[in-house]
Amino acid sequence: MADNNNEETKRTPRSLETRSDNKRPTEWKPPSVLPDPTPQKGWAFRWVRTSMTGQSDNTNVSMRFREGWEPVKAVDHPELSVIPDHESRFPGCVEVGGLLLCKAPEETAAARSQHYQQKAAQQMESVDQAYMRENDPRMPVLAPDRRSRTTFGRGGS
Repeated sequence: MADNNNEETKRTPRSLETRSDNKRPTEWKPPSVLPDPTPQKGWAFRWVRTSMTGQSDNTNVSMRFREGWEPVKAVDHPELSVIPDHESRFPGCVEVGGLLLCKAPEETAAARSQHYQQKAAQQMESVDQAYMRENDPRMPVLAPDRRSRTTFGRGGS
């Protein structure tokens, strides 16, 4: 026992240990293909297809412009730092791989989103009505159930 007390232990003093020495290395993540612009109050952003497989898509671009979307200038968003597309039809704008960054007032974007949500709901109601039209008293059709459930294991037991 006396021998153990006299032996020197080779330990680092607590005062020399710091948390900075124990930091995890910074995790690297690949950059996204389409950079995200810095949000601006009152504006919604969206990527609009200008071409696909080398063919320009004028119909899609003009339709989006009529919906209220307008191209974003590269000078307004220097944080994006993108190289413009070769032979772009929108010089000075942010275009990546046939997609053009556009912006619209938030009210316009919200109204458009609400319109398409209502349209989707009407379509689902129409499908349900067509399905229920096939109902026969001898073999009733169950009403569609649109709820989703997730259980793990045996449910709750």
